[in-house]
Amino acid sequence: MTDTSNVNDSARPSRRGFITAAAATAAGAAVIAAPAVHAQAPIKLKFQSTWPNKDIFHEYAGDFVRYVNQMAGGRVELELLAAGAVVPAFQVLDAVSSGIIDGGHGVSAYWYGKNKAFSLFGTAPAFGWDADELLGWVRYGGGQQLYDELTQQILKLNVVGMLTGPMPTQPLGWFKAEITSPDQMKGMKYRTVGLGADVFKEMGVAVTIVAGGEIVPAMDRGLLEGAEFNNPSSDTVLGFPDVAKVYMVQSYHQALECFEVLFNKTKFESLPKDVQAIIR
Repeated sequence: MTDTSNVNDSARPSRRGFITAAAATAAGAAVIAAPAVHAQAPIKLKFQSTWPNKDIFHEYAGDFVRYVNQMAGGRVELELLAAGAVVPAFQVLDAVSSGIIDGGHGVSAYWYGKNKAFSLFGTAPAFGWDADELLGWVRYGGGQQLYDELTQQILKLNVVGMLTGPMPTQPLGWFKAEITSPDQMKGMKYRTVGLGADVFKEMGVAVTIVAGGEIVPAMDRGLLEGAEFNNPSSDTVLGFPDVAKVYMVQSYHQALECFEVLFNKTKFESLPKDVQAIIR
């Protein structure tokens, strides 16, 4: 009698082989049936502030960048740059409009030289609103529409701008000696910006307008005799106490201010609608 057990066993597929083959077939079918999914590369945007890298305001710009990047879920990647990384601080608005950079963070007072109406959004006259009330007007009282008219229609800038981040009344600034009379400031080389610059010029002050990061070096070299920037925290970090020992707190030149976020209008409108909403 012939023994056929070995023949039958070798011809019969093993349980393990059957399971392996079935799994491979199922996997192949899944690959064929499932659509190809590719991770989309994030939209990268260069975002430069008007602030020195060590200034707390640059840190605020960093907070904005981080929140947008996180909330956009990786679809947008804003790269934060400090003042001067691509363009000087006072050129950020034009650089955003022309597309040299995609966005910027600063204050509208820096564009006062282009049109004095910018003082409405950052260096408004004293004895009026505080910064919270200003932002209420911007958001709910027609202020944003006036801002858009100024930037996009009157100045023909290709930008989308948003105002945010209220700031309190600003001190008169740092000096070599105590200021007890307005007459002491006549002829003084003094730094300020916005509407206050014109007010002080009318008083006979020799106003010099420079960006925040340039103030302390200018005072150290004697190019300025007095200067204001914003607040004790920022001023201290930038080194004002190293070049002037008198800090005059009370003033009327800048009763309120808020930050400004800028984006190139063409670039902004190309972003997904929900990302635009996140930015706003």
